[in-house]
Amino acid sequence: MSSTTPFVTYFNETHEMARATARRFVEQEIKPHIAEWEEAGSFPRELYKKAGDLGILGIGHPEHLGGSYADDVFMKLAVSEELMRSTSGGLVASLGSLDIGTPPVWRGASPEVQQRVVPAVLAGDKIAALAITEPGGGSDVANLKTRAVRDGDHYVVNGSKTFITSGVRADYYTVAVRTGGEGYAGVSLLLIEKGTPGFSVGRNLKKMGWWASDTAELFFEDVRVPVGNLIGPENAGFMLIMANFQAERLALAVMAYMTAQMALEACMDYVKDRITFGKPLSKHQVIRHKLAEMATKVDVAREYAYRVAARMQAGKSAIQEVSMAKNFATDVADEVTYEAVQIFGGMGYMRESVVERLYRDNRILSIGGGTHEIMNEIISKQMGL
Repeated sequence: MSSTTPFVTYFNETHEMARATARRFVEQEIKPHIAEWEEAGSFPRELYKKAGDLGILGIGHPEHLGGSYADDVFMKLAVSEELMRSTSGGLVASLGSLDIGTPPVWRGASPEVQQRVVPAVLAGDKIAALAITEPGGGSDVANLKTRAVRDGDHYVVNGSKTFITSGVRADYYTVAVRTGGEGYAGVSLLLIEKGTPGFSVGRNLKKMGWWASDTAELFFEDVRVPVGNLIGPENAGFMLIMANFQAERLALAVMAYMTAQMALEACMDYVKDRITFGKPLSKHQVIRHKLAEMATKVDVAREYAYRVAARMQAGKSAIQEVSMAKNFATDVADEVTYEAVQIFGGMGYMRESVVERLYRDNRILSIGGGTHEIMNEIISKQMGL
């Protein structure tokens, strides 16, 4: 490389100012309480308002609806990295459920619905969720069964959803329903509000990880939803769902490499203090080499995600690349969190160790937003196979 080649930088001074704000928010409002919130399986609703007041929730959303930096991928990325330093993927997922719940609204809903819903969510006064997954359906959006039948100026909705992040306490739900025939072409999106007759929320589901995130089942029994709550054209919901997938998968890649980064950092501190066979763990070659390999993989995962983000920032399609970034970062997080627990030994199996939480929270990242296997199918299709 020529000595005159400029060093590539992704973050500017404004990004770093936002990063500092998010870092203070995490240090002051989250980390002192996170162990308690994890054990409780929830965190105070007031945290949404605090994040909204700081402008954290609005990043990546349209300015005319109360958001900011709607077209700045790296602003969102910088703040997301800092939020992950809370060490709780579940908290980040719930706090960020608006990032999957509201984009279809501001892309496709009527101006009246947009103004009624989005500003309140970005301010932290209301909570938004996306409801697509159904019992037995998993990632198979084309075969969803929840049906909405037009009846005058309403749709009548029947069916159920599961694994819905922020499902317990959300106020607004962007719900995928079948309004037409089979397959992708028959899917629509409806905005359904909590409290609508016939709409009920089930229990807070118990999960392997993401303990601080509420995850719910939703039930619809003859729920009458105004036609004005249709998001986008009827039977065009799948395209609105797909429009946010690149951003969601990049977000999951960020969660993965940050999970790995924090596990690595925890190990770096631990090996300097833990004495085995008369010397610190860091003085054992096998541990040093293991950490070197972990650090290499974390760095590559992060840098590739940055390149994919730069491609998205430039307005280029990144369907293949963001799928690769998600798969690679989640593979790295799988390996690094596993090795972190191994390096910590028995202490790594204890809840008081942050690596125990990171190990559990990591497992969902290669499932959510499209499984590892679906990502490979997308990649292979983009390759022309």
